[in-house]
Amino acid sequence: MQSFIKSPSINKPPPFFQRIRILFLPKGTLFYGWWIVAVSSFVLYLGSLFWIQSYGAYAVVFNREFGWSMTMLSAAYTLTRIESGLLGPVQGWMTDRYGPRIILSIGLLMHGIGLFCLTLVETLPSYFLTVIIISVGISLGGYQTLMVAIVNWFQRHRTKAIALTQLGHSLGGLSVPMLAYGLEQFGWHTIAFASGSAAILLGIPLAQNIRHRPEEKDEVVDGKIIGKNYNKLLEKNNESVSASWQNALRTSAFWFISAGHAIALLSVSSVLVHLIPHLTKTLDMGLTEAGLVFSIVSISQILGLSCGGYLGDRFSKRIICLYCMIFHGSGMLILAFFDDYSMVILFSVLHGIAWGVRGPQMVAIRADYFGTRSFGKIFGISSMVVMFGTMLGPIICGLVVDYYGIYRNAFIMIGLISYIGALLFFFARKPRFHA
Repeated sequence: MQSFIKSPSINKPPPFFQRIRILFLPKGTLFYGWWIVAVSSFVLYLGSLFWIQSYGAYAVVFNREFGWSMTMLSAAYTLTRIESGLLGPVQGWMTDRYGPRIILSIGLLMHGIGLFCLTLVETLPSYFLTVIIISVGISLGGYQTLMVAIVNWFQRHRTKAIALTQLGHSLGGLSVPMLAYGLEQFGWHTIAFASGSAAILLGIPLAQNIRHRPEEKDEVVDGKIIGKNYNKLLEKNNESVSASWQNALRTSAFWFISAGHAIALLSVSSVLVHLIPHLTKTLDMGLTEAGLVFSIVSISQILGLSCGGYLGDRFSKRIICLYCMIFHGSGMLILAFFDDYSMVILFSVLHGIAWGVRGPQMVAIRADYFGTRSFGKIFGISSMVVMFGTMLGPIICGLVVDYYGIYRNAFIMIGLISYIGALLFFFARKPRFHA
Protein backbone atom coordinates (compact mmCIF):
# COMPACT_ATOMS: atom_id res chain seq x y z
CA MET A 1 0.00 0.00 0.00
CA GLN A 2 2.86 2.37 0.76
CA SER A 3 3.97 2.19 -2.86
CA PHE A 4 0.81 4.07 -3.83
CA ILE A 5 1.60 6.93 -1.46
CA LYS A 6 3.57 9.49 -3.42
CA SER A 7 5.69 12.13 -1.77
CA PRO A 8 5.65 15.61 -3.28
CA SER A 9 8.04 15.91 -6.21
CA ILE A 10 11.18 17.82 -5.35
CA ASN A 11 10.99 19.32 -8.84
CA LYS A 12 7.50 20.69 -8.34
CA PRO A 13 7.59 24.51 -8.37
CA PRO A 14 6.81 25.98 -4.94
CA PRO A 15 3.74 28.15 -4.47
CA PHE A 16 4.03 31.83 -5.29
CA PHE A 17 4.61 32.99 -1.72
CA GLN A 18 7.14 30.21 -1.21
CA ARG A 19 9.04 31.50 -4.25
CA ILE A 20 9.04 34.99 -2.79
CA ARG A 21 10.31 33.66 0.55
CA ILE A 22 13.13 31.77 -1.13
CA LEU A 23 14.04 34.82 -3.21
CA PHE A 24 14.17 37.40 -0.42
CA LEU A 25 14.55 35.25 2.74
CA PRO A 26 16.83 32.38 1.71
CA LYS A 27 18.01 31.81 5.30
CA GLY A 28 14.85 32.90 7.08
CA THR A 29 16.11 36.47 7.33
CA LEU A 30 16.32 39.12 4.63
CA PHE A 31 19.37 38.57 2.44
CA TYR A 32 21.64 41.61 2.83
CA GLY A 33 21.96 41.88 -0.92
CA TRP A 34 18.36 43.09 -1.07
CA TRP A 35 19.20 45.86 1.42
CA ILE A 36 21.90 46.95 -0.99
CA VAL A 37 19.34 46.90 -3.81
CA ALA A 38 16.97 49.11 -1.77
CA VAL A 39 19.68 51.63 -0.86
CA SER A 40 21.01 51.67 -4.42
CA SER A 41 17.53 52.27 -5.78
CA PHE A 42 17.06 55.27 -3.50
CA VAL A 43 20.44 56.73 -4.45
CA LEU A 44 19.50 56.44 -8.13
CA TYR A 45 16.17 58.08 -7.30
CA LEU A 46 17.95 61.13 -5.90
CA GLY A 47 20.16 61.56 -8.96
CA SER A 48 17.30 60.94 -11.36
CA LEU A 49 14.86 63.36 -9.76
CA PHE A 50 17.28 66.13 -8.91
CA TRP A 51 19.05 66.30 -12.26
CA ILE A 52 19.15 63.47 -14.82
CA GLN A 53 15.44 63.29 -15.68
CA SER A 54 14.57 66.83 -14.61
CA TYR A 55 17.20 68.46 -16.82
CA GLY A 56 14.61 69.20 -19.50
CA ALA A 57 12.52 71.15 -16.97
CA TYR A 58 15.56 73.14 -15.85
CA ALA A 59 16.41 73.78 -19.52
CA VAL A 60 13.00 75.37 -20.09
CA VAL A 61 13.46 77.61 -17.03
CA PHE A 62 16.98 78.73 -18.02
CA ASN A 63 15.90 79.30 -21.61
CA ARG A 64 13.13 81.61 -20.41
CA GLU A 65 15.12 83.46 -17.74
CA PHE A 66 18.52 83.87 -19.42
CA GLY A 67 17.63 83.42 -23.09
CA TRP A 68 20.23 80.68 -23.56
CA SER A 69 19.60 78.66 -26.74
CA MET A 70 18.60 75.01 -26.66
CA THR A 71 21.83 74.22 -28.52
CA MET A 72 23.90 75.70 -25.66
CA LEU A 73 21.78 74.00 -23.01
CA SER A 74 22.10 70.72 -24.91
CA ALA A 75 25.86 71.27 -25.17
CA ALA A 76 26.04 71.57 -21.39
CA TYR A 77 24.25 68.24 -21.01
CA THR A 78 26.48 66.70 -23.67
CA LEU A 79 29.55 67.92 -21.81
CA THR A 80 28.39 65.95 -18.79
CA ARG A 81 28.10 62.80 -20.90
CA ILE A 82 31.63 63.29 -22.27
CA GLU A 83 32.87 63.67 -18.71
CA SER A 84 31.01 60.54 -17.64
CA GLY A 85 32.47 58.52 -20.50
CA LEU A 86 36.03 59.70 -19.95
CA LEU A 87 35.72 59.20 -16.21
CA GLY A 88 34.34 55.67 -16.67
CA PRO A 89 37.58 53.65 -16.88
CA VAL A 90 39.15 55.50 -13.92
CA GLN A 91 35.92 55.19 -11.96
CA GLY A 92 35.76 51.47 -12.73
CA TRP A 93 39.33 50.97 -11.54
CA MET A 94 38.72 52.96 -8.35
CA THR A 95 35.53 51.04 -7.58
CA ASP A 96 37.21 47.66 -8.13
CA ARG A 97 40.19 48.80 -6.03
CA TYR A 98 38.60 50.72 -3.14
CA GLY A 99 35.00 49.47 -3.18
CA PRO A 100 31.80 51.32 -4.05
CA ARG A 101 31.04 52.82 -0.62
CA ILE A 102 33.77 55.47 -0.54
CA ILE A 103 33.28 56.34 -4.24
CA LEU A 104 29.54 56.78 -3.66
CA SER A 105 30.11 59.06 -0.67
CA ILE A 106 32.48 61.32 -2.62
CA GLY A 107 30.04 61.45 -5.55
CA LEU A 108 27.00 62.33 -3.45
CA LEU A 109 28.95 65.11 -1.72
CA MET A 110 29.95 66.58 -5.09
CA HIS A 111 26.37 66.21 -6.36
CA GLY A 112 25.05 68.25 -3.43
CA ILE A 113 27.77 70.91 -3.69
CA GLY A 114 27.09 71.24 -7.41
CA LEU A 115 23.40 71.90 -6.80
CA PHE A 116 24.35 74.53 -4.20
CA CYS A 117 26.57 76.18 -6.82
CA LEU A 118 23.66 76.10 -9.30
CA THR A 119 21.80 78.61 -7.13
CA LEU A 120 24.61 81.14 -7.80
CA VAL A 121 24.68 80.76 -11.59
CA GLU A 122 24.17 83.92 -13.65
CA THR A 123 26.37 83.42 -16.72
CA LEU A 124 26.73 80.61 -19.25
CA PRO A 125 30.38 79.77 -18.35
CA SER A 126 29.47 79.46 -14.66
CA TYR A 127 26.55 77.26 -15.66
CA PHE A 128 28.82 74.93 -17.64
CA LEU A 129 31.24 74.68 -14.72
CA THR A 130 28.42 73.91 -12.31
CA VAL A 131 26.96 71.26 -14.61
CA ILE A 132 30.37 69.54 -14.73
CA ILE A 133 30.54 69.42 -10.91
CA ILE A 134 27.01 67.98 -10.71
CA SER A 135 27.76 65.47 -13.44
CA VAL A 136 30.97 64.19 -11.85
CA GLY A 137 29.06 63.82 -8.58
CA ILE A 138 26.22 61.87 -10.17
CA SER A 139 28.66 59.65 -12.07
CA LEU A 140 30.72 58.75 -9.00
CA GLY A 141 27.68 58.54 -6.76
CA GLY A 142 25.38 56.69 -9.10
CA TYR A 143 24.75 54.02 -11.68
CA GLN A 144 28.15 52.57 -12.59
CA THR A 145 29.43 52.45 -9.01
CA LEU A 146 26.25 50.81 -7.73
CA MET A 147 26.20 48.19 -10.48
CA VAL A 148 29.66 46.94 -9.47
CA ALA A 149 28.21 46.03 -6.07
CA ILE A 150 24.97 44.54 -7.42
CA VAL A 151 26.58 42.12 -9.90
CA ASN A 152 28.88 40.82 -7.15
CA TRP A 153 25.99 40.07 -4.76
CA PHE A 154 23.72 38.27 -7.23
CA GLN A 155 24.05 35.58 -9.87
CA ARG A 156 20.81 33.58 -10.19
CA HIS A 157 18.68 36.68 -9.61
CA ARG A 158 21.07 39.22 -11.11
CA THR A 159 18.71 40.75 -13.67
CA LYS A 160 15.91 41.01 -11.11
CA ALA A 161 18.22 42.78 -8.67
CA ILE A 162 19.42 45.20 -11.36
CA ALA A 163 15.82 45.88 -12.44
CA LEU A 164 14.72 46.63 -8.87
CA THR A 165 17.72 48.92 -8.43
CA GLN A 166 16.92 50.81 -11.62
CA LEU A 167 13.37 51.23 -10.37
CA GLY A 168 14.70 54.19 -8.39
CA HIS A 169 15.71 55.93 -11.60
CA SER A 170 12.22 55.39 -13.01
CA LEU A 171 10.52 56.65 -9.86
CA GLY A 172 12.68 59.75 -10.13
CA GLY A 173 11.24 60.37 -13.59
CA LEU A 174 7.76 59.74 -12.22
CA SER A 175 8.40 62.51 -9.68
CA VAL A 176 9.48 65.06 -12.31
CA PRO A 177 5.99 66.71 -12.37
CA MET A 178 6.44 67.42 -8.65
CA LEU A 179 9.80 69.06 -9.28
CA ALA A 180 8.44 70.98 -12.29
CA TYR A 181 5.60 72.26 -10.11
CA GLY A 182 8.18 73.33 -7.52
CA LEU A 183 10.17 75.18 -10.18
CA GLU A 184 7.06 77.11 -11.18
CA GLN A 185 5.84 77.83 -7.65
CA PHE A 186 9.03 78.34 -5.62
CA GLY A 187 11.69 79.11 -8.22
CA TRP A 188 14.73 77.17 -9.33
CA HIS A 189 17.04 78.64 -6.67
CA THR A 190 14.96 77.16 -3.84
CA ILE A 191 14.48 73.80 -5.53
CA ALA A 192 18.19 73.45 -6.39
CA PHE A 193 19.23 74.25 -2.80
CA ALA A 194 16.70 71.81 -1.33
CA SER A 195 17.82 69.11 -3.78
CA GLY A 196 21.48 69.57 -2.89
CA SER A 197 20.68 69.32 0.82
CA ALA A 198 18.75 66.09 0.31
CA ALA A 199 21.56 64.54 -1.77
CA ILE A 200 24.04 65.11 1.05
CA LEU A 201 21.89 64.56 4.15
CA LEU A 202 20.00 61.52 2.87
CA GLY A 203 22.32 59.98 0.30
CA ILE A 204 25.65 59.87 2.12
CA PRO A 205 24.40 58.15 5.33
CA LEU A 206 22.54 55.53 3.28
CA ALA A 207 25.59 54.87 1.11
CA GLN A 208 27.44 53.57 4.17
CA ASN A 209 25.28 50.42 3.95
CA ILE A 210 26.74 49.43 0.58
CA ARG A 211 29.19 46.53 0.58
CA HIS A 212 31.36 45.47 -2.36
CA ARG A 213 31.10 41.68 -1.99
CA PRO A 214 29.03 39.22 0.09
CA GLU A 215 32.00 37.97 2.12
CA GLU A 216 32.26 41.41 3.76
CA LYS A 217 29.00 40.54 5.58
CA ASP A 218 29.74 36.80 5.96
CA GLU A 219 27.25 36.08 3.18
CA VAL A 220 27.38 34.12 -0.09
CA VAL A 221 26.14 35.14 -3.53
CA ASP A 222 22.32 35.06 -3.71
CA GLY A 223 22.14 34.36 0.05
CA LYS A 224 21.94 30.59 -0.07
CA ILE A 225 23.25 27.82 -2.26
CA ILE A 226 20.21 25.97 -3.60
CA GLY A 227 20.58 22.66 -5.41
CA LYS A 228 23.50 20.27 -5.73
CA ASN A 229 24.77 21.83 -8.98
CA TYR A 230 24.64 25.42 -7.77
CA ASN A 231 28.27 25.49 -6.57
CA LYS A 232 29.45 24.39 -10.01
CA LEU A 233 27.15 26.89 -11.73
CA LEU A 234 28.37 29.72 -9.51
CA GLU A 235 32.01 28.83 -10.11
CA LYS A 236 31.42 28.59 -13.84
CA ASN A 237 29.73 31.99 -14.12
CA ASN A 238 31.86 34.02 -11.73
CA GLU A 239 35.34 32.53 -11.91
CA SER A 240 36.23 30.41 -14.93
CA VAL A 241 34.21 32.61 -17.29
CA SER A 242 35.53 35.87 -15.86
CA ALA A 243 37.63 37.72 -18.42
CA SER A 244 40.25 40.38 -17.95
CA TRP A 245 39.42 43.74 -19.43
CA GLN A 246 42.11 43.14 -22.08
CA ASN A 247 40.48 39.90 -23.23
CA ALA A 248 37.01 41.47 -23.16
CA LEU A 249 38.16 44.22 -25.52
CA ARG A 250 39.36 41.60 -28.01
CA THR A 251 35.83 40.23 -28.51
CA SER A 252 33.32 41.50 -31.05
CA ALA A 253 30.57 41.10 -28.41
CA PHE A 254 32.12 43.87 -26.29
CA TRP A 255 32.00 46.35 -29.16
CA PHE A 256 28.57 45.30 -30.46
CA ILE A 257 27.05 45.64 -26.97
CA SER A 258 28.79 48.97 -26.37
CA ALA A 259 27.69 50.40 -29.73
CA GLY A 260 24.13 49.09 -29.29
CA HIS A 261 23.98 50.60 -25.82
CA ALA A 262 25.25 53.91 -27.24
CA ILE A 263 22.51 53.95 -29.87
CA ALA A 264 19.88 53.15 -27.24
CA LEU A 265 21.04 56.12 -25.18
CA LEU A 266 21.01 58.30 -28.30
CA SER A 267 17.24 57.97 -28.06
CA VAL A 268 17.04 58.11 -24.26
CA SER A 269 19.23 61.22 -23.87
CA SER A 270 17.31 63.05 -26.60
CA VAL A 271 14.05 62.39 -24.76
CA LEU A 272 15.50 63.36 -21.37
CA VAL A 273 16.68 66.74 -22.63
CA HIS A 274 14.19 67.58 -25.37
CA LEU A 275 10.83 65.94 -24.70
CA ILE A 276 9.62 68.63 -22.30
CA PRO A 277 10.90 71.50 -24.53
CA HIS A 278 9.24 69.79 -27.53
CA LEU A 279 5.93 69.51 -25.70
CA THR A 280 6.04 73.10 -24.40
CA LYS A 281 7.24 74.77 -27.63
CA THR A 282 5.90 72.61 -30.45
CA LEU A 283 2.69 71.37 -28.80
CA ASP A 284 2.09 74.46 -26.60
CA MET A 285 1.76 72.54 -23.32
CA GLY A 286 2.44 74.12 -19.95
CA LEU A 287 5.51 73.05 -18.00
CA THR A 288 3.52 71.08 -15.44
CA GLU A 289 1.40 69.40 -18.14
CA ALA A 290 4.54 68.46 -20.06
CA GLY A 291 5.96 67.05 -16.84
CA LEU A 292 2.87 64.86 -16.50
CA VAL A 293 3.37 63.50 -20.02
CA PHE A 294 7.00 62.83 -19.12
CA SER A 295 5.79 60.89 -16.11
CA ILE A 296 3.98 58.48 -18.48
CA VAL A 297 7.39 57.55 -19.85
CA SER A 298 8.47 56.79 -16.29
CA ILE A 299 5.33 54.77 -15.51
CA SER A 300 5.92 52.72 -18.66
CA GLN A 301 9.58 52.34 -17.72
CA ILE A 302 8.53 50.95 -14.33
CA LEU A 303 6.26 48.43 -16.08
CA GLY A 304 9.15 47.52 -18.36
CA LEU A 305 11.50 47.04 -15.41
CA SER A 306 8.95 44.78 -13.74
CA CYS A 307 8.98 42.53 -16.80
CA GLY A 308 12.64 43.00 -17.71
CA GLY A 309 14.01 41.53 -14.49
CA TYR A 310 11.92 38.38 -14.93
CA LEU A 311 12.54 38.01 -18.65
CA GLY A 312 16.28 38.59 -18.46
CA ASP A 313 16.82 35.77 -15.96
CA ARG A 314 14.94 33.31 -18.21
CA PHE A 315 15.42 34.27 -21.85
CA SER A 316 18.15 35.55 -24.14
CA LYS A 317 19.13 39.06 -23.07
CA ARG A 318 20.50 39.66 -26.56
CA ILE A 319 17.15 39.02 -28.25
CA ILE A 320 15.30 41.02 -25.61
CA CYS A 321 17.54 44.00 -26.40
CA LEU A 322 16.91 43.56 -30.12
CA TYR A 323 13.15 43.96 -29.68
CA CYS A 324 13.61 46.88 -27.28
CA MET A 325 15.62 48.76 -29.92
CA ILE A 326 12.77 48.24 -32.40
CA PHE A 327 10.42 49.77 -29.82
CA HIS A 328 12.79 52.71 -29.28
CA GLY A 329 12.98 53.39 -33.01
CA SER A 330 9.25 53.08 -33.57
CA GLY A 331 8.53 55.40 -30.67
CA MET A 332 10.82 58.11 -32.03
CA LEU A 333 9.19 57.91 -35.48
CA ILE A 334 5.74 58.27 -33.90
CA LEU A 335 6.94 61.34 -31.99
CA ALA A 336 8.34 62.77 -35.24
CA PHE A 337 5.25 62.37 -37.43
CA PHE A 338 2.30 62.82 -35.03
CA ASP A 339 1.31 65.79 -32.88
CA ASP A 340 -1.94 64.30 -31.62
CA TYR A 341 -2.02 63.88 -27.84
CA SER A 342 -2.94 60.19 -28.05
CA MET A 343 0.07 59.49 -30.28
CA VAL A 344 2.35 61.31 -27.84
CA ILE A 345 1.03 58.93 -25.18
CA LEU A 346 1.71 55.96 -27.48
CA PHE A 347 5.28 57.16 -27.94
CA SER A 348 5.66 57.51 -24.17
CA VAL A 349 4.49 53.94 -23.60
CA LEU A 350 6.69 52.41 -26.32
CA HIS A 351 9.78 54.36 -25.31
CA GLY A 352 9.25 53.80 -21.59
CA ILE A 353 8.67 50.03 -21.88
CA ALA A 354 11.70 49.62 -24.16
CA TRP A 355 13.84 51.64 -21.77
CA GLY A 356 12.64 49.70 -18.74
CA VAL A 357 13.00 46.20 -20.21
CA ARG A 358 16.36 46.95 -21.83
CA GLY A 359 17.96 48.78 -18.90
CA PRO A 360 18.81 45.84 -16.61
CA GLN A 361 19.90 43.72 -19.58
CA MET A 362 22.70 46.21 -20.32
CA VAL A 363 24.41 45.45 -17.03
CA ALA A 364 23.49 41.77 -16.74
CA ILE A 365 24.58 40.81 -20.24
CA ARG A 366 28.07 42.22 -19.63
CA ALA A 367 28.35 40.33 -16.34
CA ASP A 368 27.11 37.12 -18.03
CA TYR A 369 29.49 37.49 -20.97
CA PHE A 370 32.62 38.67 -19.15
CA GLY A 371 32.16 37.71 -15.47
CA THR A 372 32.48 39.90 -12.38
CA ARG A 373 36.19 39.84 -11.58
CA SER A 374 37.03 42.93 -13.69
CA PHE A 375 33.47 44.16 -14.15
CA GLY A 376 34.16 47.74 -13.02
CA LYS A 377 36.96 48.22 -15.53
CA ILE A 378 35.05 46.54 -18.38
CA PHE A 379 31.90 48.56 -17.70
CA GLY A 380 33.93 51.74 -17.36
CA ILE A 381 35.78 51.26 -20.66
CA SER A 382 32.50 50.46 -22.37
CA SER A 383 31.12 53.76 -21.09
CA MET A 384 33.64 55.58 -23.31
CA VAL A 385 31.79 54.16 -26.31
CA VAL A 386 28.35 54.63 -24.79
CA MET A 387 29.04 58.33 -24.15
CA PHE A 388 28.84 59.07 -27.88
CA GLY A 389 25.15 58.17 -27.82
CA THR A 390 24.35 60.33 -24.82
CA MET A 391 26.52 63.09 -26.29
CA LEU A 392 25.16 63.21 -29.83
CA GLY A 393 21.43 62.83 -29.13
CA PRO A 394 20.86 66.16 -27.33
CA ILE A 395 23.23 68.04 -29.64
CA ILE A 396 21.50 66.79 -32.80
CA CYS A 397 18.09 67.75 -31.45
CA GLY A 398 19.31 71.14 -30.21
CA LEU A 399 20.85 72.06 -33.55
CA VAL A 400 17.77 70.96 -35.50
CA VAL A 401 15.28 72.87 -33.35
CA ASP A 402 17.38 76.04 -33.34
CA TYR A 403 17.69 75.91 -37.16
CA TYR A 404 14.27 74.58 -38.23
CA GLY A 405 12.15 75.43 -35.20
CA ILE A 406 10.86 71.83 -34.95
CA TYR A 407 12.30 68.48 -33.88
CA ARG A 408 10.90 66.25 -36.65
CA ASN A 409 14.04 65.62 -38.71
CA ALA A 410 16.11 64.87 -35.61
CA PHE A 411 13.55 62.40 -34.27
CA ILE A 412 13.37 60.64 -37.65
CA MET A 413 17.14 60.27 -37.78
CA ILE A 414 17.34 58.89 -34.22
CA GLY A 415 14.47 56.49 -34.89
CA LEU A 416 16.16 54.99 -37.96
CA ILE A 417 19.52 54.67 -36.20
CA SER A 418 17.77 52.75 -33.41
CA TYR A 419 16.97 49.99 -35.91
CA ILE A 420 20.70 49.68 -36.59
CA GLY A 421 21.15 49.17 -32.85
CA ALA A 422 18.76 46.22 -33.05
CA LEU A 423 21.07 44.55 -35.59
CA LEU A 424 24.11 45.14 -33.37
CA PHE A 425 22.48 43.29 -30.48
CA PHE A 426 21.49 40.45 -32.82
CA PHE A 427 25.16 39.86 -33.67
CA ALA A 428 26.45 40.28 -30.10
CA ARG A 429 26.84 36.58 -29.34
CA LYS A 430 28.43 35.35 -26.13
CA PRO A 431 32.21 34.87 -26.41
CA ARG A 432 34.05 31.82 -25.06
CA PHE A 433 36.96 32.16 -22.66
CA HIS A 434 39.31 29.44 -21.45
CA ALA A 435 39.65 28.91 -17.73
